[in-house]
Amino acid sequence: MRSPSALSLVSDPRQWSRAASALVAIALCLFAVASSAQTQDASFPSRPVRIVVPASPGGAIDAIARLLSERLTAVWGKPVVVENRAGGSQMIGTDVVAKSAPDGHSIVIVASSHALNPFMFKRTPYDAVKDFAFITQTHQVPLILAVSSSLPFKSVQELIAYAKANPGKLSYASSGQGTSLQVAAELFKAMSQTDLLHVPYKGSTAAHPDVLAARTSMIFDTAPAIYPHIKSGLARGLAVTTKNRLAMAPDLPTLSEVGLAGYESSSWGGLLAPAGTPPEIVTQLNSAIVRILTSPDVVSKMSGMGIEIVTSSPRQWEAFMQAELGKAAAFARAVGITPE
Repeated sequence: MRSPSALSLVSDPRQWSRAASALVAIALCLFAVASSAQTQDASFPSRPVRIVVPASPGGAIDAIARLLSERLTAVWGKPVVVENRAGGSQMIGTDVVAKSAPDGHSIVIVASSHALNPFMFKRTPYDAVKDFAFITQTHQVPLILAVSSSLPFKSVQELIAYAKANPGKLSYASSGQGTSLQVAAELFKAMSQTDLLHVPYKGSTAAHPDVLAARTSMIFDTAPAIYPHIKSGLARGLAVTTKNRLAMAPDLPTLSEVGLAGYESSSWGGLLAPAGTPPEIVTQLNSAIVRILTSPDVVSKMSGMGIEIVTSSPRQWEAFMQAELGKAAAFARAVGITPE
């Protein structure tokens, strides 16, 4: 008996169906390979990658940057270095990246001040949105209201009572004009109806010596930065700025609990590249960074430091920034902040 000829196979409708299905499957595979090639740049990174932290070491954005430095170096086989460029309410370091080559080898991790600065300063060296390519949001972090353990204040109520009886005598430290630390303190001032003097520093950790020595009365600082001093006994935590208490410091009340109903403030962070960075490189950065940040061990480690991992697509991150700019404008109007 003769084997069926090619012509007889093709003339069989069932064989046509199987052949067509096979061709479709092959076409889909080829399309997927082609699409993957278009969204990946095999030459990236071609040299060391720099993550600029526009603040002093020790805060949340620094912690995230250093973790990414270690993990990305292992993934890419190329050095990923952290460069701290503090000062100028985080604008100095951010501007370095804004003006870097748009090739993905220089990125910056910004905090809430990125959305606040346009409303705190008459001039900024860059546009908060147009001069950047958005990679991903990285985290949110609560703040802790802390004072030196040498001061007599054991509660927020005692602090407010003293501030009201002595207008202008107490001061608060921040990591610079227009940062989330200043916003938290200004919101506290408005809601507690107290008069506090603002003392800006080049990063929150730069303020710690004066706060711990009680030369500056208090600070609203990120949990990762200030909690080690609270744990050591050098500082006293009075409250947290979020809606719920912190798992790492469950004995600290929220400001809402101690009389400032509705008070809520936190900081956040995310990664930016210079505007004009090719989309395929932005996609590679997003994919590698999100994979690292969402791994269970990283989520657990950051949670233990008081940092909540939050990631996003580039488009979601840019939309978040636009929304935060709107909130910052409303806040500046509400508390009467005049740009410097």
